[in-house]
Amino acid sequence: MDRMFAVGLFVSLFVAPVCGAEFSGIETAPYLGYAEAVHLKNKHISVVLCPEVGGRVLEYALDGKNVLYLSEAEKNWKPGDRPESSAGRFDIGPELVIPPRPVLWNSAWAVEIVADRHARLTSPDDASTGVRLVRDFVLDGETTKLSCTQTIHNISDKPVEWCHWSRTFAVGRGICLIPLTAPSRFPKSYVMYEEGAVVNMSPDDPKIRVRDGFLEIFGTPKKPKLGMDSYAGVIAYLSPNDLLFVKRFQTYPDRVYNEAAGLTISIWYPDRDMIELEPIGPRERLQPGEHAGFTEEWFLSEMAFPQSREVDLERLKRALP
Repeated sequence: MDRMFAVGLFVSLFVAPVCGAEFSGIETAPYLGYAEAVHLKNKHISVVLCPEVGGRVLEYALDGKNVLYLSEAEKNWKPGDRPESSAGRFDIGPELVIPPRPVLWNSAWAVEIVADRHARLTSPDDASTGVRLVRDFVLDGETTKLSCTQTIHNISDKPVEWCHWSRTFAVGRGICLIPLTAPSRFPKSYVMYEEGAVVNMSPDDPKIRVRDGFLEIFGTPKKPKLGMDSYAGVIAYLSPNDLLFVKRFQTYPDRVYNEAAGLTISIWYPDRDMIELEPIGPRERLQPGEHAGFTEEWFLSEMAFPQSREVDLERLKRALP
């Protein structure tokens, strides 16, 4: 990995195969307006990575059906346009105190083809946060599993304290289901962000309920930004295009979560064509030269979207990986 970190100025995008080897299930090819997209494939799953703008995931599709939301501007993007940032975004937080970081969000990232269906994207050094981000995407050879690991490297001369913050846009207006753990610090097992910086610790919303151990968000709530403190490490999302999108991730009950409300998950559910699914990692206190990683495991399966918006929870439990 050290040779990857020896990259100098990120003036342009490059692809660096390992030892000239050829790997299966991975290639660089155009996608939409992006000339250097990285494609990971197995028999049923296709993943498209976007190193040209922000090191994102543009497609996570089962038999050609993409669960990620792509804006019209993204679909029509071409070199020279303003950077777009829909689909599978990753970030670092905490949200309320981290400085602006356009270098991480909008710049071209370097690419290394590591192994079969394994690509590594590396950001430019970001002076505003003092970090370099490395993202490893590994698609399983047989199943739908996509492993997404983001590693924060402190490249500054002082300590930094950031956390993993995933900001994935999925196809909107679906049903979000989060397994709960006890005890919760919140009376309703979630909080709702009101106007400004006000966090409602005991909200009441007709589109959100607790049923059989799950927090269900089955429609647009009164305010779109929600937060949870569940340590189950699972977000399940049933999209209107009949896909069950599951994120699994490790949680740490004995560590500090440095979002304002100590969240492990945030969900943004506006009355729009996307929903934002946001696992949040614990605080990483990194000395100069130190690094820390956080992994999300993604899964997809076919599941019919209920027009009644009443999910069969027993079936859902059986479908969870």
